[in-house]
Amino acid sequence: MSVLKYCFCLFFLQSIMTTLPPLPLTRPKLTSLARQKLPCTPKNLARAQLIKEKDDIDYYLEVNFKGLSKEEVAAYRNSYKKNICVDMLREGYHKSFTELFALMERWDVLREAAKVRSIFWLQKPLEEQPEKLDHFYHYLTRAENAERKEYFEDVYNNLYALACYFNTPEDKWVRNHFYERCFKIAQLIKIDGGKKEAEAHAHMGLLYEEDGQLSEAAEHYEAFHQLTQGRIWKDETGRFLNLLACESLLRTYRLLSDKMLENKEYKQAIRILIKASEIAKEGSDKKMEGEASYYLGLAYLAAGEYETALTVLNTYGKISTDLDDDLSLGRAYEATAKVLQSQGEMKEAIKYLKKVLKIARNNFQNLDIVRASTMLGDIYNEKGYYSKASEYFQQAFDTTRELMNMPLMNETKVHYGIAKAHQLMLTINNCIETADITSLDHLLSWKESRSDIAPDLIIAKRWKQVPINGLMDEQTVVHTYSGILHNYKE
Repeated sequence: MSVLKYCFCLFFLQSIMTTLPPLPLTRPKLTSLARQKLPCTPKNLARAQLIKEKDDIDYYLEVNFKGLSKEEVAAYRNSYKKNICVDMLREGYHKSFTELFALMERWDVLREAAKVRSIFWLQKPLEEQPEKLDHFYHYLTRAENAERKEYFEDVYNNLYALACYFNTPEDKWVRNHFYERCFKIAQLIKIDGGKKEAEAHAHMGLLYEEDGQLSEAAEHYEAFHQLTQGRIWKDETGRFLNLLACESLLRTYRLLSDKMLENKEYKQAIRILIKASEIAKEGSDKKMEGEASYYLGLAYLAAGEYETALTVLNTYGKISTDLDDDLSLGRAYEATAKVLQSQGEMKEAIKYLKKVLKIARNNFQNLDIVRASTMLGDIYNEKGYYSKASEYFQQAFDTTRELMNMPLMNETKVHYGIAKAHQLMLTINNCIETADITSLDHLLSWKESRSDIAPDLIIAKRWKQVPINGLMDEQTVVHTYSGILHNYKE
């Protein structure tokens, strides 16, 4: 699975969990009055100026608005954040105030820490974002009121609404806070058969997955999968929760197996990918089943179990053919070619790689063209077919120039240069070895122009002496090349 695909899966999981109908926000009298004087007074004003500003407000109110109460004056004088807090306490929502105050303190700490790390961090202080404060007040107080009545489902819905509202990159820590709160409340809901608990496990799995704690994420996704088995529950977008659980679990298992393969823990990686394959079959999604087979095949390849890898990858190829999915079929052929190359079956590997090239060209997949061409070039270069190697390396290089991918372009340029040098060395040595007028003319012409020399037919014949699987025996290559190099030195 590419980095781009992986990033798309995460975005989709977040988006399907954040579709909630907008609710009208309720505001008490003090807060409503305070909103009329926005924007709030900046924090960076000098104390003397603040005192003067408050005196001016008091004088203005005394002259123009006779009979205002102290509360109404305070609404104009205090910051919007302070009015929100005062309203919570006045209405008796002490838990909401405590939670909001703790979040505001953490908000300031994180903001100051980010300011030290980067001068481009431009997030506003919370007191300058009245809409966010309104959401805090509205949903926290509703959640607290529902909790007093033990309407835990309403508590969950209000906290989840806050998690969805703060599902932005800069506020993700706030979202995670409410995901954790939702998870605790979901354990108390007994009237929905466990649906809210299953959703809460999904949220916690996403939280840990984004944080890189894959083992913890897998535990929550496993609970999510277990709770949704045999259920026809759907999310806000109409997707079955069980299918979503399978996808999330497979994604996490694959990431865990990648780490295991990096540490050469092949048996553990294969074990967890077999489990992933079984879960994919339960999901009744052929594409997902094929993906699981693909990664299991790569794990067998890494472990050196080539025959098993070929069997599993053939299954992936059949599924891709049944789904008429050319791109997946190309991936299956490429992985199969790697297995065959590891087995020394170069002729079969070349056949599969040429199929990959054909599919990639038909679907305009330039990166696949680069990979397949480079693999073909490596095979031909290793076996001494330098002209053929140069041809495929040139294809890879030309494709990277179209992509404007400089690192990849430099890499293919090196491969292409090495193959051309090998090809040129053999031709020049043949001219030296022949030692006739025509060969001498070729050498002098090359010294003047430094351009390519057409390969001599004698070279082509020499390099076809003992073919194995359509290629020359490696020992013959070494022997012949050493003889030419010896003659060149003499």
